[in-house]
Amino acid sequence: MSDTPFRPYAPPKAWTHFKPNGGVMQGSKKTDIFYGWRVVAAVFVLATLGWGVGFYGPPIYLHTVQETRGWSLSVVSMAVTAHYLFGALVVANLPKLYRHFGVSRVTKVGSITLAVGVAGWAFAKEPWQLFAATLVSGVGWATMGAAAVNAIIAPWFVRTRPAALSSAYNGASIAGVVFSPLWVATIGLFGFPWATVAIGLVMIVVIWILADVYFAKMPEQMGLIPDGVAPISRPAPPIERSCPGNQLWRDRRFITLAAGMSLSLFAQIGLLAHLFSLLVPALGEQLAGFVAGLATAAAIAGRTLVGWLMPAGADRRLFSGGNCILQIVGSLAFLFAAGDNLPLLFLGILLFGAGIGNNTSLPPLIAQAEFSKEDVSRVVPLIVAISQGTYAFAPAAFGFIRALEYRSSSISGGAAPWVFICAALIQAAGAVAFLVGRDERVGGTKIEG
Repeated sequence: MSDTPFRPYAPPKAWTHFKPNGGVMQGSKKTDIFYGWRVVAAVFVLATLGWGVGFYGPPIYLHTVQETRGWSLSVVSMAVTAHYLFGALVVANLPKLYRHFGVSRVTKVGSITLAVGVAGWAFAKEPWQLFAATLVSGVGWATMGAAAVNAIIAPWFVRTRPAALSSAYNGASIAGVVFSPLWVATIGLFGFPWATVAIGLVMIVVIWILADVYFAKMPEQMGLIPDGVAPISRPAPPIERSCPGNQLWRDRRFITLAAGMSLSLFAQIGLLAHLFSLLVPALGEQLAGFVAGLATAAAIAGRTLVGWLMPAGADRRLFSGGNCILQIVGSLAFLFAAGDNLPLLFLGILLFGAGIGNNTSLPPLIAQAEFSKEDVSRVVPLIVAISQGTYAFAPAAFGFIRALEYRSSSISGGAAPWVFICAALIQAAGAVAFLVGRDERVGGTKIEG
């Protein structure tokens, strides 16, 4: 018999970190909540702050700057476009920044940049200072927008990524509900400059805490696997095609995906930018604000339903095409409302609103299903950057259509038929782009990490 003292068996360290059901196990302490869902909750907060300051804020900044400085609407509108355009350039390079500096560090610096840039909007005394501030705020918005949400969620989920992304992206919709009135109230209480300082500081503190606690960790560092559960069926075969280097720009799937996302968001953001003012003649300002809020509620419901109910092997391009058709029907309801038919106006709000969230969350899911894991990390930032650079011009383009319409006819109030017709036509083009790029293989989509 060996003289070696008896030692009780200790399971390997990696085994102690996860259970078959995806819960975390450390010693004798067990929890049934996969850590990735805590990351989703943190990204929900990130999206709420990012969209609240970087996306829903600029329309309010535009109005406030114009009122306080007396600058022309065209100058301030061009500043908003510059904010989105410069952000698009940064989004396209996010993968490189993440590789060199890490997600946590990039996100923390981005929160500071966004806060400083927005404060620059408020403290600008000359137009050139405003444009300089928009470049800074655009950089920060890029690190807290759609590409960032996808990059943080992707390592934690593969099979249940649609549900995870839809839950995280709902923070963007909540931002529209919370931050629009919050900005108005805070500016009214403290003035524009100090409102940006107060909200910016809160954002920085919250993002730094989330980045250190959640965004700095990867599943493999914690001994976990994506989705928190080992596959129970044979995994899908790897996606054969890869698009290294410039081949991506010649790939039909990439081109049609970028076109579909850009067209659908161009129509959506162009119409939403003018929707409030189109509702006011029939509803008044208070009710119009409430009704516009219904669009956000419909967006949350639509995104959540698709994220949780879409089958794992479903053709995601069909869902995107159907989402465009849903918004086309909403635009037609606005058209036939003729500015004063309340039931049709409410129907338009619900139908168009139900598709708002999916225009952002579905394209990254299509990329996951159609491209190799290595390509997805490039494809998602690029389609987000292309769409952002495109929709930056949407408010101005729809404003131009609206101005021409009023100038060339006797139309007034909330009736703007060509605005709604153009929105429907552009959404139709987006649906065609999504459907043209469908994979011809039979048997559903293949999903890789």
